[in-house]
Amino acid sequence: METSALLTWTLQQEIPVPADVTPLLTQGEQAVASFKTFRDSATFTTKRLIVRDAQGLTGKKIEIYSLPYAAINMWSSENAGVLDWNSEIELWTRAGHIKIKLGKGADVRRIDSLIAWAVLNH
Repeated sequence: METSALLTWTLQQEIPVPADVTPLLTQGEQAVASFKTFRDSATFTTKRLIVRDAQGLTGKKIEIYSLPYAAINMWSSENAGVLDWNSEIELWTRAGHIKIKLGKGADVRRIDSLIAWAVLNH
């Protein structure tokens, strides 16, 4: 049965971990990798995926999504094809279905590897 995506995020190129992610981390949690999103960033940590989404005209209102790796039941990755330049990752979680679209600068195998490391080691 196909369910519609609950959330859709777009990751672009890998970036240094933004300084404003550090206050979101719990004791013993470390940032592993960050990616630029349309208006903010997504960061893989040792415990979860944190997606920051700046909103509004000024971008001062920020919504933060926190997806613990333990909530991910299954994932799939699709690399870009010859005529289809879009890659994507799909996550099936206890919260629902999440689709992650990847821009040209995002390496689908790197992100697939991060998710595998996170889910299978936690």
